[in-house]
Amino acid sequence: MAKNFDGVIEAVRYKNGQISIVRAFERRGTIFSDHLVLDRKSLLERLQDGKVFVTGSREELLASTFNVSKPVMLVKSNDREFIATREGIDHDELENVPFF
Repeated sequence: MAKNFDGVIEAVRYKNGQISIVRAFERRGTIFSDHLVLDRKSLLERLQDGKVFVTGSREELLASTFNVSKPVMLVKSNDREFIATREGIDHDELENVPFF
C-alpha cells in the first residue's frame, strides 16, 4: 500500500461540539481490522502516540483498499486539544465524514 497511515475514520458521532465516538479501521500489520468503534479518549490517545489517521471509506469487496480523503490532526487552541481535519477551529470537526 503506497499511502502510510495507521487508521481510517469512516463515520463520526458528535455530542456538544466534541466527538463522542468514531467508526474506524485500524492497521494490523499489512492488513486492516474490521470496523472498530472508538470513543474520543481512545482516538485522542492514539493521535498523541503518533498514530496517523485519515478520513475515508473502504472500497467495497477490496479488503484493505480505501478511498482516502483528509488527514486527522490534533489542533491546540486556548490550551485545549481538538480533533480535526483543518487548522484554526475551536471544536472537534471531521470534514465530509458522515454521521452514524
